[in-house]
Amino acid sequence: MSQLLPFGGHRSPVSTMPKADSRPALVRQWELLKCLPKHPPGATVLSLTKQLQSDGFVVSKRTVERDLKTLSGVFGIRCNDVAEPYGWHWIEGRSLDLPGLDFADALSLTLIEDLLGELLPVPMIDGLRTKFAQARDRLAGAKGNRFVPWRERVRYVPPTLPFQPPKIVPHVLTLVQTCLIEERQLSVAYSSVDSSAAKEITLHPLALVQHGAIAYLVATAYDFTDPRLFALHRISSARLLDERARRPEGFSLDAYLAQGGMQFGEGGAIRLKAEVTAKLGCYLEECPLAADQKLIAKSKEVYILTATIKDSWLLQFWILSQGAEITVLQPKKLRTHIRNSLQATLAGYDSA
Repeated sequence: MSQLLPFGGHRSPVSTMPKADSRPALVRQWELLKCLPKHPPGATVLSLTKQLQSDGFVVSKRTVERDLKTLSGVFGIRCNDVAEPYGWHWIEGRSLDLPGLDFADALSLTLIEDLLGELLPVPMIDGLRTKFAQARDRLAGAKGNRFVPWRERVRYVPPTLPFQPPKIVPHVLTLVQTCLIEERQLSVAYSSVDSSAAKEITLHPLALVQHGAIAYLVATAYDFTDPRLFALHRISSARLLDERARRPEGFSLDAYLAQGGMQFGEGGAIRLKAEVTAKLGCYLEECPLAADQKLIAKSKEVYILTATIKDSWLLQFWILSQGAEITVLQPKKLRTHIRNSLQATLAGYDSA
């Protein structure tokens, strides 16, 4: 019932209807698209409605239903009606991750796809496939652009044999990433190089490092404080623990890498001295082994190489891979190890 106001006016009854949302419907629909998951079973209309309402939109379930049906005719979204409650999601390979992708960005992304495809395990690049597909679509629709031929003139070629990335159990990668973010302990079933039998280990994750085609978890185990490397593809199962992970005091990933943490060896720094051929010497002048590397010509065909470098498996592997291009002079221990390895190799060829 209205109330009488001065001069004969009346006050209208207080409305119980929600105040209209002043933002355009386009803004609401854009936010709705951003709320949709990339995979089935998808998000229900009710959950989407509540999410929009929590973001400040005045919207009903019926309005969201109408928006979704309208948007499905324009964008790559669909309703998963296999089982109730029905959920809406993006069709595989479609999303709003890259609005307004220009030609230069699309070109860069296709080149990045070439590189990551050689390095990263499949689960790591799955989340990027939508971006790569959108970049390819952008290039496909730009036939008249003068930069299109450039895509056919640029390639990434790995400096080593093109090893295929080992397979990683998808849920293992997800849990490793989660425990790093939440700083929680992780229980894993791990098979070492020396044993195919998996062993249960409690880890305190510190970092994730991609080393060529292999992804490694840097972590401490149990109550030990020295960081170790655990190859993700050797983890057959993982379980996230509630306990907080312990981090060694002063640990720095950059410092760990600078000190040779990814070179696989317990040895310290050594002063390497070796004879190298002019061919290898030319390469090392362009790509030095160390900041203090020196190359002094012994003759036209031979150089004396000196460099301070970590004594590691990676160094030994590199020296052996050079064959007759390098002869280690010092330190004596390294020289003996390389000589014994080469003699064993030669014996294998002689007996074959």
